[in-house]
Amino acid sequence: MTPAGEFPGNWRPNAGSAVALFEQLRLRIIELADSGALAVGSKLPPVRNLAGVLDVAPHTVARAYKELEAAGVVATHGRNGTVVCARDDRWGALAEVAAQYAAAAKAQGASFAEAVQLFAAAYDAD
Repeated sequence: MTPAGEFPGNWRPNAGSAVALFEQLRLRIIELADSGALAVGSKLPPVRNLAGVLDVAPHTVARAYKELEAAGVVATHGRNGTVVCARDDRWGALAEVAAQYAAAAKAQGASFAEAVQLFAAAYDAD
């Protein structure tokens, strides 16, 4: 497990990736929250602190936090910080299936954009 005080640990976003930096951070936090490595109630680092550690713009971290809050992954309490929220069982089951799909897409050599395109087509199919 990764206690919140140790987040992000050795993880750093890949500046050379086609995936935006804020999206990489958003996905990493979801992964840690879903796995329990960031326990419910864990406090995430302040935006400016995390931006400095990750060597990204504060806006990058703020955008990731904002999107995570909109998705119900975290809750921001102003000066009291941003904390990981409890997730329901449905979300955990979806995260597991999504992880399986991502692994299969990578194994087939699909890019992130291709995997998303295939998912979007399947989602919209009747």
